[in-house]
Amino acid sequence: MTSKKIQGSFVALITPFNRDDSVDFEGFRTLLQFQEENGTSAVLFMGSTGETSLLTPEERRAIVTETMKFHTGAMPFFYGCSGNSTEAAIENVRHAAGEGADGAILAVPSYICPSEEDSIRYFLDIADASAIPIGIYNNPPRVKTDLSAKAVLKLAEHPNIVVNKESTSRVAQISQLCAARPDFSLMCCDSPNLGLVIPLMALSGDGTANMSGNVIPREMAVISKPWENYEDAVNCRETWLRMLPMLHFTYSAINPVAVKSLMGALGLPAGGFRRPLTGLDEESLQVGLDIARDLGLMELYGFSAAIAAE
Repeated sequence: MTSKKIQGSFVALITPFNRDDSVDFEGFRTLLQFQEENGTSAVLFMGSTGETSLLTPEERRAIVTETMKFHTGAMPFFYGCSGNSTEAAIENVRHAAGEGADGAILAVPSYICPSEEDSIRYFLDIADASAIPIGIYNNPPRVKTDLSAKAVLKLAEHPNIVVNKESTSRVAQISQLCAARPDFSLMCCDSPNLGLVIPLMALSGDGTANMSGNVIPREMAVISKPWENYEDAVNCRETWLRMLPMLHFTYSAINPVAVKSLMGALGLPAGGFRRPLTGLDEESLQVGLDIARDLGLMELYGFSAAIAAE
């Protein structure tokens, strides 16, 4: 257990695949080094960005086991442990804990649309059973169920719930949560369409749980730094505005299609997609490459400049 807050850029990693559709564990090693070298505070494996629902149970367990071998201690490793039932989620969390994971992130089960009360009980039951800290992910666009501020604050009372990621567009809810100053990390999605990042950071939020950091980790680290002074505020605002074209691009297709397609084109380990997902067409991908060039990312990160053949 830990009460230490995670602050800054919490990046939800893609899952890289080999050409034979197997998980590319060496690719994970490269991606983790890239994140560690560029200011990322923590990483999440097997979130929605990691195509977790398209992985087999065996692959999910293997990802925990194999990626923990790359843990240097520089960044906490959290794992997406959502399950189709409370019991399945608890089993996922127990496996992650047994392999030494720093924590687990959970959303309510998709498709079944549990009520708010049932969702609260789901998170509390898992937190009670978990030997590692857990985070909750309020993501109604993906799972339908939406947690109110009252529900989130109730969950914040549990000592083993250490992170909340908001993926709504309700600035009012962020305000309520920040005003209550719960003893956990309050983060939000980096989607420019949801528009929560600047309000959250201005209201004393702890950072962002983001997927754009897969390609712009330094910039997301600046955007996600808690404000301690005027300089932090200016840096956040200016970097956010400068990165808006890339942020709109990474959210131009269902997560993780745009960001993962661009990563492959920039020379980062990515690979293909699990069907039925497919990558961006060449014209759409070129838009992302042009944005990367215009923002100077090629030189900054040493990216390549050609569309990678899948």
